[in-house]
Amino acid sequence: MRPLSAPPHREGEEWQRLRSLLAPLLLRPQAAARYAGTLHGVVRDLVRRLRRQRGLGAGPPSLVRDVAGEFYKFGLEGIAAVLLGSRLGCLEAEVPPDTETFIRAVGSVFVSTLLTMAMPSWLHRVVPGPWNRLCRDWDQMFAFAQQHVEQREAEVAMRNQSEKSEEDMGPGAHLTYFLLQKELPAASILGNVTELLLAGVDTVSNTLSWALYELSRHPEIQTALHAEITAALGPGSSTQPSATALSQLPLLKAVVKEVLRLYPVVPGNSRVPDRDICVGEYIIPKNTLVTLCHYATSRDPAQFPEPNSFRPARWLGEGPAPHPFASLPFGFGKRSCVGRRLAELELQMALAQILIHFEVQPEPGSAPVRPMTRTVLVPERSINLQFVDR
Repeated sequence: MRPLSAPPHREGEEWQRLRSLLAPLLLRPQAAARYAGTLHGVVRDLVRRLRRQRGLGAGPPSLVRDVAGEFYKFGLEGIAAVLLGSRLGCLEAEVPPDTETFIRAVGSVFVSTLLTMAMPSWLHRVVPGPWNRLCRDWDQMFAFAQQHVEQREAEVAMRNQSEKSEEDMGPGAHLTYFLLQKELPAASILGNVTELLLAGVDTVSNTLSWALYELSRHPEIQTALHAEITAALGPGSSTQPSATALSQLPLLKAVVKEVLRLYPVVPGNSRVPDRDICVGEYIIPKNTLVTLCHYATSRDPAQFPEPNSFRPARWLGEGPAPHPFASLPFGFGKRSCVGRRLAELELQMALAQILIHFEVQPEPGSAPVRPMTRTVLVPERSINLQFVDR
């Protein structure tokens, strides 16, 4: 495998083949649910890390600074466990240097992408910094993924077919194993693993940060959610909750939906139709760039009364139902986010365990945190929260 200097964008038959391989392993709810056991250990380690990180700086002894940074590590550890079947040590007291490099590259690539997209191509030769930085970031991410994919490839090659365990062959086996079995080109496997690592980190970290930020500022909703979780799972529960049990917690699901409505990780999405299409009263010619701003549509007051307010009850039958396309944080159709079910499961598991063990409170005297676009939607400054033992 070779490192690549730009993110892969797949079209046509190649994309369709890769999608058809990944969809049964990720998009079907029962398939994603098989990773609950893998993720449970990661969530347990996250709770331990939050305890260790309290009181490391100025402020109350229960304060954790920059929770998004902690959840970046959690997001990478979780998606790597699913993709590679191995733990990277992101949630240990000392994070491995190569993992830290990958995390920094993930944070940097979105900034460099935004700068590069804003510049005409000829300007890259005059001001090469942003483009060079973008290439460096992607090379670092590809190198990280390549190292781990090749390790898994070597392990698979050493196993005798007759010695494969049920864990190896079952739906919960790591995804790289399945891709290797399909004898895909090495570059395709590497590209998919890198993209999924990247997507898994930002989606989970930002959404979890915003969810706890809003719950800390709405203690009555947090109290109701804690009651729902403990009634279903038990107080102080350290047992592994099933994906089915979590999916039957309506307020938990509503909180995740409301957070993604207010703070969609991807604030906009673009498509270029390959044929003329009719949308309402408009004819859009083929090859026209069409951009949908999820952030704007999901805060449309015609669809969501008090659109800037955190109101999970709006998803529980309070008031008229919004248009089904008003909030599309994962996109729609055959190009929707392939990791949607996995992300939802990871968010639900993390929120449940965090709220079982902690009451989450805002930093004393802190001002509201607003979102900003960095290719993806992120907090404009660090979110600091108190995690008080229950």
